[in-house]
Amino acid sequence: MAWWNFLADNAADKGAYEVRGTSPAQEERTTTVTQSREDFFAALGVNWNTAATDVVVNRDTALGVPAVLAAVEFLSGTLAGLPVGLFRKGKAGREKQSGALADLLRYAVNPETSSFEWRKRLFNAVLTEGRGLSYIERTDTGAIVAIWPMEAAKTTIKRVNGRKIYEYREENGGPVKTYAASEVIDIPFLLQPDGLTSRSPLTLGKDAIGLAIAVTQYGSKFLANGGVPPFAVTGQFQTSQALKRASDDLAQAVRKAAKDNRQALVMPAGLDIKPIGSDPDKSQMVETQRFCIEQIARLFNLPPVFLQDLTNGTYSNTEQQDLHFVKHTLKRWVEQFEQELNLKLFGYKANRTYVELNMDGLLRGDFKTRMEGYARGVQVGVLQPAEARERENLPYVDGGDKLFMQGATVPIDSAGQVNSAGADLGTSDGN
Repeated sequence: MAWWNFLADNAADKGAYEVRGTSPAQEERTTTVTQSREDFFAALGVNWNTAATDVVVNRDTALGVPAVLAAVEFLSGTLAGLPVGLFRKGKAGREKQSGALADLLRYAVNPETSSFEWRKRLFNAVLTEGRGLSYIERTDTGAIVAIWPMEAAKTTIKRVNGRKIYEYREENGGPVKTYAASEVIDIPFLLQPDGLTSRSPLTLGKDAIGLAIAVTQYGSKFLANGGVPPFAVTGQFQTSQALKRASDDLAQAVRKAAKDNRQALVMPAGLDIKPIGSDPDKSQMVETQRFCIEQIARLFNLPPVFLQDLTNGTYSNTEQQDLHFVKHTLKRWVEQFEQELNLKLFGYKANRTYVELNMDGLLRGDFKTRMEGYARGVQVGVLQPAEARERENLPYVDGGDKLFMQGATVPIDSAGQVNSAGADLGTSDGN
């Protein structure tokens, strides 16, 4: 193993091991991760985020790629928009809870941040920086009063005596605050075996994103040059200065012709232009851009249709991709978020009160399909009419909180006959 790999693996990913104290009773073992592998190489002057196309990929440059921006905004916005509820397991099943904590999760996590904004910022950080963090503020009695976003770049994660802690440095060199793991909501993108470090999708997919950036830059330069690909000038030049002057004059003439929208370019006698490289059509730039979208879609585990790539999209398979997105992409993030909240808000031994995100709205069909489903649910005693109305945001009506069962099937010659109690007859003789 090369020395730089050894240093990176031990100092950045695995952490530095220290033994403090003068006796076994005073020994304190500390595993520290103060910076990522990328930051470690940057400190050595090595640009870890440089892609194979020699393009630097970081959060700002990656979000300049429309497909990356669409993926991050789509996932974070969808997760932030899911209704969140607080429930408690009871003898009659689960019961929806109300109160300060339920309102905090549903409406605003602190006086400055709505629930939607907090969740969107959290997952934006997960999908770009590789980790989303938030601090849980509690009273002296343990009641939760607020949740505050944290920046992963200002956080140092340590394991002291087997326990994970978070050290957070405030703005302008302020004091370092230390939080226990139970006080921090931590959503990593891809957690490493050490349980401390996490990898960012932008770093993992830097070559795919770098290719998309390079293709966009090439197209921009090509159009800025009037759609003229790189070329070589041949002719009788006496000195190197004459060659350079002719090259500069010709390049300027090409740009001026493009600016003036002229179709012809006059060449001096004895000079000739020969293209070098290839034009966008021969380079299949459009196909390459489509390939970049597919690669970025794979990076975020999204069907390409959600990145506005409808090349192979039809009405039927687009609907199936909606279901695929909920089952195979969104469900993974929802469960990770729910379990992290339940662990940090209620403790690892609490299993009666829990948080749940409602994904029913994403699976809603058209109006006709919904009405048929509600009718079937009410007829077989699965849904109360009030529950169906609530799902459609309709007001409650008296008598709608009961379960109903459709009448029994009767012989055709008894159809329409009603006994004195008002019930349908079930026999052909009317008894």
